[in-house]
Amino acid sequence: MVGDVAIRVEGLVKRYGAVTALDGVGFEVRRGELFGLIGPDGAGKTTLFRLLATLLTPDAGRAEVDGCDIVREARAIRSRVGYMPGRFSLYADLSVEENLAFFAALFGVSVRDNYGLIEPIYRQLEPFRTRRAGKLSGGMKQKLALCCALIHRPSVLLLDEPTTGVDPVSRSEFWEMLARLRSEGISILVATPYMDEAQRCDRVALCDRGRLLAVETPDGVVASFDGVLYALSGREMFGLLAAARAEAGVEACYPFGAVHHLRVAREFDPERFRRRLLAEGFHEVGIRRVEPGIEDVFIKRMEHE
Repeated sequence: MVGDVAIRVEGLVKRYGAVTALDGVGFEVRRGELFGLIGPDGAGKTTLFRLLATLLTPDAGRAEVDGCDIVREARAIRSRVGYMPGRFSLYADLSVEENLAFFAALFGVSVRDNYGLIEPIYRQLEPFRTRRAGKLSGGMKQKLALCCALIHRPSVLLLDEPTTGVDPVSRSEFWEMLARLRSEGISILVATPYMDEAQRCDRVALCDRGRLLAVETPDGVVASFDGVLYALSGREMFGLLAAARAEAGVEACYPFGAVHHLRVAREFDPERFRRRLLAEGFHEVGIRRVEPGIEDVFIKRMEHE
């Protein structure tokens, strides 16, 4: 590794015919950092992971992983990287222990060599060690995939939305595991669609349509929000969405869980707006000032772009 940089990406471009999946992406992941990628489907996250894992070659730009060029030194990178693709990619007909032994053999190691690294994770899998991988729960599948990605003790871990479709308890456990791995000195690049997970990263990159919109700490991203935000609720949520979008002083309105978030101009009067909605026949209307989150910043950046 060169200096304190685990991953260096400079002007990376990847096209699929007329579609540009990555458009001049550049960023760095520091050694021992937990770095998050946030973006919708089609943002280019999976393409980026496949390039860094040397499964694809770029059309322009360059990247280094652990000091090795992804084109010229692909073989060296593969021995230093642990990669978990978005889809479960282990052998469904092999048992837990058979999958682990197989991946250890691929890297020329034994399970015993790096058992100390995976032991806290594998301990939860051990009662199911003879069960076929395809019969595991979603959370257990991800733990097994993580064990297989770590079996050769990589210096860099690439995780493409590892907790998508996994229950909340397993998601929380998975991120506790990542925090421990970071403390072991492993550099982690992880894509996540969950904003609560993004808050657990050291830094995050907001990406959309193959470009990076911002790279900052989670708190730094939130601090960059320069508008006023309200939460709007009521019985007729669909009608409220249309009414809010037509209201003077409302710059943007979008569904946000059980409420709508309104980004408004400074002169916006929330109480006057609430009274007007009640007069128009809406019921149980509530509006309150709220603090922005990463998702609110991301939506605003996407609109600007």
